[in-house]
Amino acid sequence: MSNEQAPLGDAIGAAAKKSGLRAVASDDLPNGAAIIEAIGGVRGLIESVLPSFLFLLVYVIAKNTLEPSRVVLVSSLVPLAVAVIFIIVRAVTKLPVTPAVTGAVFVAITAFLAISTDRAENNFVLGLALNGIYLVAVLISLAVKRPIIGLIVAQLLGERAKSWREVPRQKRLLTLVTWMWAGMFAIRLIVELPMYLARNPEGLAIAKLVLGVPFYAVVLWITWLLVRSVFPPAAVTDGASDAEVDKGGDAAASKVS
Repeated sequence: MSNEQAPLGDAIGAAAKKSGLRAVASDDLPNGAAIIEAIGGVRGLIESVLPSFLFLLVYVIAKNTLEPSRVVLVSSLVPLAVAVIFIIVRAVTKLPVTPAVTGAVFVAITAFLAISTDRAENNFVLGLALNGIYLVAVLISLAVKRPIIGLIVAQLLGERAKSWREVPRQKRLLTLVTWMWAGMFAIRLIVELPMYLARNPEGLAIAKLVLGVPFYAVVLWITWLLVRSVFPPAAVTDGASDAEVDKGGDAAASKVS
């Protein structure tokens, strides 16, 4: 990696280590428990899913029981209140509060957008914008032949993946995985954008519940499996000759190509 690329690589690596993608650096076999841990554990899962679920629940109830002018206000503030409670609980139990604070800021921004415009669907406009940004970033990385998942994996695996661009099977697979992530962001936009334009907040909430953490977990699990197929665990690498590792990687790659 050149000196010019190093700062970018370090930034990508730092971001990856804080995300679920850090799991691909683990030598453990991916399973349900490992994936849940990778997305923040049971607590992280609840903190990610509950705001959207509460918005949907409260919005449906409020629409049928409250004056129209109060529906957006109530359905937007309840998830925000819960997000603040998550921060308090983490602080009291002496757990890191950063994830909860980040989530609360996100919920606060979306609540402001919805309340200030009196449009419930604007609770989801920030998520749509972020997915659009992520999709563009991933597609640019593919266009310049620097698939971003390859850059992330190289940072996470270090010496084990430093030459991935020179190993055809590794470059091919990491390019494929990057396209898979682009597909995840594109599917979200394809499903959710028409609902936003149709002013369908209930549909958006359901789509977010399905295409949010659960969809992300599936993509992460597949990524983990594919990366493991061409980058042998550290224990295997340390205990085998380069020829044996290369042969094993070729065999694994043939199963997923």
